[in-house]
Amino acid sequence: MSPSFDEIDRKILDLLQRRDRPVSEIAEAVGLSQTPCWRRIRRMEEAGIIRERVTLVDPKKAGVPMIVFMAITAPRHEIAWLMRFREVIESMPQIVEAYRLTGTVDYILKIMVPDVAAFDQVYKSMIERLEFSQINSSISMEELKFTTVVPTNYL
Repeated sequence: MSPSFDEIDRKILDLLQRRDRPVSEIAEAVGLSQTPCWRRIRRMEEAGIIRERVTLVDPKKAGVPMIVFMAITAPRHEIAWLMRFREVIESMPQIVEAYRLTGTVDYILKIMVPDVAAFDQVYKSMIERLEFSQINSSISMEELKFTTVVPTNYL
């Protein structure tokens, strides 16, 4: 049975998703004392609602200003191919997100690299290690929206 979450839990999650902050600051913002607030955070971590707390790094300042989206069509739909594909993408730190899709494209990857030459190395490494039916890549020209905030209104 999954735990229930109330409006205070949602407010805590919203605050934590926007910026990691001390429990005392969160508690004050949601109208709790520190201990009950800390217990709620702990409960959400134990329930898996809070997976981890991380620091967001500016890609441009980290030397990886180019974002490439790669759409992949698998040559066949086999578990062995999928497992090998997982191994390949896990081994490449430039691939920061990967999703299996419905529709005509099987997978979409988000790749962060410094330039086209670095992307070409990622591409060559992938096709050297695995067979693909089709690969289409698109370079992002402008980031219109980026957030790591998950909507909490459905909790």
